[in-house]
Amino acid sequence: MTSERQLVEEQVERLLSGQGSEVSLCDVGMEQSKPAALRKNITYIVCAVIFNEKEEVLMVQEAKQDCYKQWYLPAGRVEVGESLEEALRREVKEEAGFDCEPITMLLIQEQGPQWIRFIFLARISGGSLKSLAAADQESLQAAWWDRQSPLPLRGRDILRLIENGLKYRRNPWHPVTLPVDLSCRHVVQRMVLVFVGAEDQIWILLVRGPTPHLPTAAAVKTHAVTWAANMVVQEALPSSYYDHDVATLGVCGLQHNGRQHGRTDGVCLNTLVALVPDRVQRDEDGLKVELPPTGRPPPIENPRYVWFEVQNLDLREKLLEKTRNTSVLPIHSLY
Repeated sequence: MTSERQLVEEQVERLLSGQGSEVSLCDVGMEQSKPAALRKNITYIVCAVIFNEKEEVLMVQEAKQDCYKQWYLPAGRVEVGESLEEALRREVKEEAGFDCEPITMLLIQEQGPQWIRFIFLARISGGSLKSLAAADQESLQAAWWDRQSPLPLRGRDILRLIENGLKYRRNPWHPVTLPVDLSCRHVVQRMVLVFVGAEDQIWILLVRGPTPHLPTAAAVKTHAVTWAANMVVQEALPSSYYDHDVATLGVCGLQHNGRQHGRTDGVCLNTLVALVPDRVQRDEDGLKVELPPTGRPPPIENPRYVWFEVQNLDLREKLLEKTRNTSVLPIHSLY
């Protein structure tokens, strides 16, 4: 059991530190999922937030007819055969004239597994600002925006992204997180799903076989990507499901390869998920009843699963810190 315990703790440590591991099997939802294929059933968008030394943000003026002359962050679709970072560098070069290097992902936004946007904080590494003389179908020009002067924006959604970038630049609140080059066929969520006890004990939900491992679930088209965690809890603890909140706190790491079209276009989101008792419920008269805190996780009902109590003190502290401060890369559903 010691070696199994060590293997589990090592896998959790690896994922928490932003490293990945091969996705060799999917435990839940595979029958409801199709392999990801760019331009067919999935669109990935990359978006760059880049500041200069004055904290002005790099903007591009759109050339497309439906948003002609409006301004937006450098952004665009990932092309077949590209990694996310390659797409980011290409888009910034085409639209703004600069070479860039990603610093970290800032945020992942999704509308289900068919549309996911990856927002990067990046830095300039070469090139020069695109001028009107270089206008083409990609963009008309680029400029540094002080964030105060009036500017006709294509969409106000980027203001939040710019704020996120400034916040991270001034005070990084999650570790640097960049994609790990590991292939995945589907869009899947692998979860470090934790239950925190009354005295700060931590349990992690595992799938028992073939060797104990963290559960991996395929994202389904009809729901947010992170619904995968709900599917796992529904399968493992059906009676307790409605008495708990399944909260995907964020992404510890992202795995993507993309070089073999239709075979490696998927992504694996390694996430931190908390199973939190819903303390306030209602009795048969509709009155709120405060439930006493429980010291232990709800009982497993499906023999495929088991609770694993973390005994490694360092790992327990890490998990407590990350669940309390949500110091992981955020993922937001735009449903």
